[in-house]
Amino acid sequence: MVTSFWLALFLGLYPFVLYPALARGAAWLRRRAVQKAPISSTVTVVIAAFNEAACIERTVRNKLAQAYPADRLDVIVVSDGSEDGTDQILERLAAAESRLRWWRQEPRAGKSAALNGAIRQARGDIVVFADANSVYAPDAVSRLVSNFADREVGYVTGKMIYGNPGGSAIGDGCSAYMRFENWLREQETAIGSVVGVDGGVDAIRCELFQELRADQLPDFVTPLRVVAQGYRAVFEPGALLQEDALADQASEFRMRVRVTLRALWALRDCRTLLSPVGQPVFAWQLWSHKVLRYLAFIPLCVALGLSILLAGNVLYLSIAAAGLAVLACALLGHFFPAAGARARVIRLAHYFVLLNAASGIATFRFLRGERITVWKPRTG
Repeated sequence: MVTSFWLALFLGLYPFVLYPALARGAAWLRRRAVQKAPISSTVTVVIAAFNEAACIERTVRNKLAQAYPADRLDVIVVSDGSEDGTDQILERLAAAESRLRWWRQEPRAGKSAALNGAIRQARGDIVVFADANSVYAPDAVSRLVSNFADREVGYVTGKMIYGNPGGSAIGDGCSAYMRFENWLREQETAIGSVVGVDGGVDAIRCELFQELRADQLPDFVTPLRVVAQGYRAVFEPGALLQEDALADQASEFRMRVRVTLRALWALRDCRTLLSPVGQPVFAWQLWSHKVLRYLAFIPLCVALGLSILLAGNVLYLSIAAAGLAVLACALLGHFFPAAGARARVIRLAHYFVLLNAASGIATFRFLRGERITVWKPRTG
């Protein structure tokens, strides 16, 4: 029982504590710099939109106004069966701006299908993926593109910054998690390639894109496929995108379940990268950052249960008390959000448990064979 406890505790904490430390050490020993340079490749920004009337005009104008040669940048928007006036806004914008093209995808088929169609029509050597509600820093596109001066680079992801204007506890937890992810991506880039991206501020060499099934997660499958083709997927901290975090825990939880479920299918589809044969370092990263993190809820629950059974010893009693305290803080943050807003330890514990609970639900749905193709943006 003692051996099982320590093994479970190790596996549960490894992806959150030990792997980041090992990645930092590997980055220091192995550092592979990206050879950036100011280049002006042709760029097509692609956007999939569903019922985005409230923000699509601002998003399109933001991309067209990027500090990048205007004659080398165009925008494609695919309206995925929108019903709220998105199409009318796009039609008006396209009539006034020749660099914007758009069409309606009917019937609604989801983001992946929309991106497939957009990239088939892309004119740029580089394709930038933007969300329908994303507003870039003025130099974000040029920052992304500068990485492609390095011929080893096939995919670039920018820096997502989640704001929390409402001051919600769940928003603060999301912001903290994103800061941790951005730091980890810096380490992984120094090792070779990042494992995961956000999808709202990303770019790819157009010739490397491979069409996606409608149920596949573009933000995960596409960079993995680029790595499988022998190119690097890297993090560009200077390409900034700021979005507001979801303000309520129900929406955040649904979003995390959806993303994790689709990521599990992506891991299954790209499972050859999990083999140490070929790219052993990246396989280690993929197991550590994704597989073991998504499944961490299992050893964490086992470790907590065994620590309670072993609580006759002061060491195990202390560990059990710490685990129960995390759960208590999470429950307090869940039922009394105001308490989480006042105490950082409560909101961080709440978000940590939310992530692992979402992974548990997603894993159950994955084992049942469930897939997701479409969903409502910003509501999970």
